[in-house]
Amino acid sequence: MSLASSNPDAAAAARRKAARRLLPFLMLCYFCAYLDRVNVSFAALTMNRDLGLSASAYGFGAGLFFLGYVAFEVPSNLILERVGARLWIARIMVTWSLISGATAFAAGEASFYGLRLALGLAEAGFFPGIILYLTQWFPAAERARIVGTFMVAVPLSAAFGGPVSGLILTAADGVAGLAGWQWLYLIEAVPSLVLGFFALIVLTDRPAQADWLTPQERAALAAQLAADPRPAEARRPLSAALLQPRLLGLALVYFGLSTGLYAVGMWLPQIVSGFGLKPLATGFVAALPYLAAAAVMVPWTRRSDATGERAWHTGGPAIAAGLALAVASQASHPLVSILALSAAAMGVFAALPTFWTLPTALLRGRAAAGGIALVNAVGSVGGFVGPSLMGWIKDATGRFDAALAAVGLLLVLTGLLAARLGRQPRDGEFRS
Repeated sequence: MSLASSNPDAAAAARRKAARRLLPFLMLCYFCAYLDRVNVSFAALTMNRDLGLSASAYGFGAGLFFLGYVAFEVPSNLILERVGARLWIARIMVTWSLISGATAFAAGEASFYGLRLALGLAEAGFFPGIILYLTQWFPAAERARIVGTFMVAVPLSAAFGGPVSGLILTAADGVAGLAGWQWLYLIEAVPSLVLGFFALIVLTDRPAQADWLTPQERAALAAQLAADPRPAEARRPLSAALLQPRLLGLALVYFGLSTGLYAVGMWLPQIVSGFGLKPLATGFVAALPYLAAAAVMVPWTRRSDATGERAWHTGGPAIAAGLALAVASQASHPLVSILALSAAAMGVFAALPTFWTLPTALLRGRAAAGGIALVNAVGSVGGFVGPSLMGWIKDATGRFDAALAAVGLLLVLTGLLAARLGRQPRDGEFRS
């Protein structure tokens, strides 16, 4: 009998302490990371005019973040596995905050492109690193809830960031000779910088090093994590693990989800401002889809954990999001458009945390570090494709409807693929 099973109270106490100490801080870090990643969507309301950016140029530059992100994704996660999350997450946060703040001094198309690419390089490894880190603290049976709680920081960041960004654009414009969009970058970079240094104090790499747990709690939690099922894929060497067909298929699923997330997210303020709203009002209205998404994420992941079902808890919301975007593409009234965009956001954000239970169940150790980073890297290409596609279609047609319909179709196909790959494979299935 394992120590975890003989001492379940100690293991449960350790998990509760870990959740109270780690999750709020990690959520705050991700809140700031996402804000620094997508505040370009609000800056664009006035920045594009000042820098002379067309819709295509803006979409391309916004998406360049993800090419930099992808380029350093797998190496970053492998470094994190070697040196520990505490040091590496702190390094990531400090460097990305400095580059995000420097975007205030972009002087034209070329410098905007270069800073967006550099921001992606700096932030590479943050999200998959946190996903890997959570597997070192929480067992698989409750991982959807844990990841869902962590990821609710994303819609909350967008919901909070919208009104704040709109206020900065309006109130700070012209202060000290800087435009409102420049102050937006400078002000919103500060929290990430501060949190980067706090990461060195708050984070602990593994349960065995946690002096805030009792010896019994450390041992019981370590035993419980060691008792998690280890599928055949988990025992593969890194190179074989990265090439297994099921993992690559899951990377395509994440590509579709990311395309939908950022195609709409990077353009939502401009879609909303098209209703005739000023920047501050745009911020409040653009927050509504994210508030709706935040309300469903944790209940949906709790349901997935309670039932143990992952495939349709990932695929179903993605399909619903795609159908909602199809409705949004045909909406002729702003209210209908916002309701449909809110439904789409609810679907994408409900699918995302449950999705991450799938690749994390396949791999362990160094293979997990590389595999999770690979899935995130391939998926993050969608963060480049989505905004770029929207910008190209907007320049070509002068409208967003065709772009929303195209992204909606991709999300439907993504949901069907997730439902196929997410179910438990029979012996020999999905293996190379």
